[in-house]
Amino acid sequence: MSEPLTLGVAGLGTVGMGLIQLLSAHAPRLEKMLGRRITVAGVSARSRSKERGEGLGDARWFDDPVALAKDPSIAVFVELIGGEDGVAKAAVEAALKARKHVVTANKALLAKHGVALARLAEENGVALNFEAAVAGGIPIIKMLREALAANEVRRVYGILNGTCNFILSKMTDEKRAFADALKEAQERGYAEADPSFDIGGFDAAHKLSLLTCLAFGTTLAFDQIHVEGIQHITSADIEAATELGYCIKLLGVAVETAHGIEARVTPVLVAEESALAEVSGVTNCVGIDGDFAGNLLLVGPGAGAKPTASAVASDIVDIARGLVMPPFIRPTAALESARKLNLKAHQGNYYVRLSVYDRPGAMAAITKRMSDENVSLESIVQRRPGAVHPGQAWEPPPGAAEPAVNVILITHDTTEDAMRKALRAIEKDGKVTERPQMIRIEDL
Repeated sequence: MSEPLTLGVAGLGTVGMGLIQLLSAHAPRLEKMLGRRITVAGVSARSRSKERGEGLGDARWFDDPVALAKDPSIAVFVELIGGEDGVAKAAVEAALKARKHVVTANKALLAKHGVALARLAEENGVALNFEAAVAGGIPIIKMLREALAANEVRRVYGILNGTCNFILSKMTDEKRAFADALKEAQERGYAEADPSFDIGGFDAAHKLSLLTCLAFGTTLAFDQIHVEGIQHITSADIEAATELGYCIKLLGVAVETAHGIEARVTPVLVAEESALAEVSGVTNCVGIDGDFAGNLLLVGPGAGAKPTASAVASDIVDIARGLVMPPFIRPTAALESARKLNLKAHQGNYYVRLSVYDRPGAMAAITKRMSDENVSLESIVQRRPGAVHPGQAWEPPPGAAEPAVNVILITHDTTEDAMRKALRAIEKDGKVTERPQMIRIEDL
């Protein structure tokens, strides 16, 4: 029997305590499987006085996570503090310099400093594992590092934020307004009091930056990703998408092209019969297109104590087995600088919703602006406010403002640049009551 693998766990929140409970519940099975015990030798958290039950056992308490990271009694430092800088970064750096293996669930830290930390791990011959940083319990990092290592990955995409998926699912399935669905997400603990990091798309973008580096062997930075959130999605968009046979999802997509990498987090329309449309609630999914493996889609819980603790534990098991590899598959010296593809070059079909003043000639002016940019329209649907069916007659109440109608356009294949130019011209013409809504259509 080999000597125990000793852990130092920094951060005893939901995931930290979930990990300790998992290691305790499965200790005999893990010991038989690995030929060695996994023990928690030290812990650190913000509050020593908080009640945590008996799960900590004989673990030593450290007020300073950096001191825990450097302590000779531990072989693996598990960082579950969070945050892209500050004590989390200092503790991880200290652990790597002290030649301790590191396991982290910190996507923000890795999105900002991942390549530098990977280089530090390689220099010291230790592991930097982060399965739990992307999509919770879905083993997507292992899939890219191991199972698909011999493939050339052409595209990686997914529903990477459970909060947004929950809100959009509620709006679609229960006809709820955005604010109402967001309030329920907060009440259930799926969204923070300040939900902007989730609904603004930034959480998903952190995860996509890691997937992009792994998939394409690049150093793509978080700030090279085009990010749009779901805060501007309305019930009118949800209803129109449903009528047209689509549903709206917040999707992270990274595609490698001959001209660079297109990486974006945006709301998209996907066909209601697609697999992505079936992913509802807080569930996540990640898709990979490999040249030999084909198209793969992994679906599962993207957050929560048990799924995330399971992902953290899987990284610890790898270390217990002696498996150490470059964090981003290739050695950091072999990672290429990513060439960012300007989103203006993106090509595809688009959904557009316009609130158009009900005036003679308004639609003719709009279609001319589209034609000026060589944008061909596949369909035009007019939906009057308060109408049950497209085109149904509606009269504004006495004294109401100038009437307007919702007009839904679906385009043929065109470029992002052409779409933005046409919509800017339409808005400038004064034919619409508000800024046009544009959502990309994905064929997945």
